[in-house]
Formats: sequence, structure tokens, C-alpha cells
Amino acid sequence: MRSLLTAAAISLAFTLFLTPVFVRLFRQWGWGQVIRTPEDIRNPSHSAKRGTPTMGGTIFIVGTIIGYLVGSYTGNNPPTISGWLVVWMMVGFGVVGFIDDYMKVRSQRSLGLSGWRKVAGQIMVTVPFAVVALNFPDALGQTPASPYVSVFRDVPWLYFLALGPILGWIVYLAWVSFIGVAFSNSTNVTDGLDGLAAGAGIFVTGAYSLIAFWQFNQVCGADALPGCYPTRDPFDLAIVSASFVGALVGFLWWNAPKAKIFMGDVGSMAIGGVIAAMAILTRTEILAVLVAGVYVIGPGSVILQRLYFKITRGKRLFLMSPFHHHLEMRGWSEITIVVRMWIIAGLLAVSGIGFFYVEWLSQT
Repeated sequence: MRSLLTAAAISLAFTLFLTPVFVRLFRQWGWGQVIRTPEDIRNPSHSAKRGTPTMGGTIFIVGTIIGYLVGSYTGNNPPTISGWLVVWMMVGFGVVGFIDDYMKVRSQRSLGLSGWRKVAGQIMVTVPFAVVALNFPDALGQTPASPYVSVFRDVPWLYFLALGPILGWIVYLAWVSFIGVAFSNSTNVTDGLDGLAAGAGIFVTGAYSLIAFWQFNQVCGADALPGCYPTRDPFDLAIVSASFVGALVGFLWWNAPKAKIFMGDVGSMAIGGVIAAMAILTRTEILAVLVAGVYVIGPGSVILQRLYFKITRGKRLFLMSPFHHHLEMRGWSEITIVVRMWIIAGLLAVSGIGFFYVEWLSQT
């Protein structure tokens, strides 16, 4: 418990007190946000945000790593392969986002990496993650991830390697890559208003910290109780996710409306990477759709908008997509939208934890 609390506290202190220093540095380096013209987004109020320092995700990425390492060693719980895999996804997706942000800032255009190049970069991060996660068994033979599709735990009949050693690995890698790309891009789409993605991320990763901690208390072993979880290193997963929560809380102090700094794609993709890694390593991949459901609303509205546009030959379901921009066009204030989306994020995350607990009760 000392490791978990220390990790969260150190990360919180880092982003809360040092973000103003980074803001000044980013201004000196010219890392100002590029905003699309009002004609493009049909919302002139966004033009006032032009020039606000961006790429702030680098701050909470660094803060998370520092908090995680300090907390782990302070409580005599050295980092494990599972924790490092979460860090890998956070940093790897963050690097892809950083390249995208830097291209925008340098060219002073709202276009960075093309869609397929961004996806290619994300796959380059998820494939090594998937390979390593299915290796390095512990004393009980448990690897960080498993070759099963999972809901609350592994589903026995959804076994990738049953397809054969080659095809099974291909399908497994494709599944993990899909999860990583989907959550990274959905978080990126949601990051359109001050504090929206960061605040929602606190609820989602906080929920995963609780899930991992519960799995630690019910971990399978020699004297395991019914309903135990064969998760490897659950306490370390709780530590790294708690560290990430602390870093997001400190960053949100400066990112809440009106934001002094934006997280940029480096931040939104890093959040998606952490969520994807936690879902895979806690073996709750399908449950993540509910726990992180707030990040499904934005991309879901984009998909519905395009389908409706094609079916009706030019008509629009929303005034603008993603959905939070539709609400802006309806006259909702930015703060109202953000706070209510935080409430939705909290309700969905708590619902996910509730279903997780009810499933455990059914096993005991």
C-alpha cells in the first residue's frame, strides 16, 4: 500500500508543481497549439485557443514514470515486467503522438501524420508489447497477458492458439493491435475540449487501479479461494495505474477550462495506451468497453455521422462530430459539456467495477 500511495503522490506533485515550468519552456520553444480555422470547425470560439502551449502529455508521462519508480522502490516492490509493459505502451503511443504534434507545430498546420502512418506507428508499439506479454512466465507459469479473449477473466473457449501455433499467434497479435489502436485513437478523438480527456482518464485509470488491486487481494496461489484471478503482478499494475492517475490529477489543474496547456496527441494517445495495456494485462478486454465507455462516445458519433451521411445521401445526424462538438453547436458551454462528460465517465467506470465485483461474487 505504501508503494501505491507514494507513486500517486509523487506523480501528483510532479505535474501539479512543475507544469508551469514546462509551460514557460514550451512557449520559448514555440510549441503552440495549431487550431483549425473557424470556417473548418464552424465554432469561432476555438480560435481563441490558438497558440496555447501543447504537447503537455509529455509532462504527465514523465511524472508517471518518476512516481512509479519512486513508489515501487520506496515500498520495496520493484517494477515487474507487467508494469514495464504498461510504461512501454504509454511511452510508445506518446512518441507516435509527439511526432504528430511536432509536425503540426513545425508546419503550423492542423495536419500531422496521415491516418495510416499513425496506425502503422501504433502497431509498431503494440506488436512488441503483445510478444513480450505472452512470455516471461512467473513461478506459477503465469505470463503478463494470456492467449484468450477476456471479459472479467479469460474466456476458456476463446483461445487463440487453438487455431494453431502460426494462425493463433497472428490472430492474437491482430487482436492486441486492434485494442491498442482502437483505444489510442478513440481517446485522441475525445480530446477536443479543455480537460475532457484528462478528467475522463482519471476515472478510467482509477477504476483499473482498483480492479488490479482487487485482483491482488484475490490472486491465485497455493491457498487461493474460489474466484481467484490468475493475473500476473496485479499489485504492480495497481501501482503504475495509480501513478498515472496522480499525474493526470496534477495536470488537470492546469488543463481544466480555460486550459493553460493542452496535452496534445502525445497525451491523448498515451492515455489510450495505458487503458489498452491495463485491459489486456488485467484480462478485462471486453469489460474495458464499459469502463472506458466515455471514450467510445466520440468515435461512435463519428461513425454514426458518416453512416447516416451515406445512407441519407448528404444529411447529417449531428450538427458536428465528435458528439461534444455537436453539443457546442447546440449552445452548450464548454465547461458544462466537460463536467457532464466527466460524470458520464465516472458512472461508466463505476458500473464496470460493479459488474466486475458481481462476477466475482458469482464465482465464490
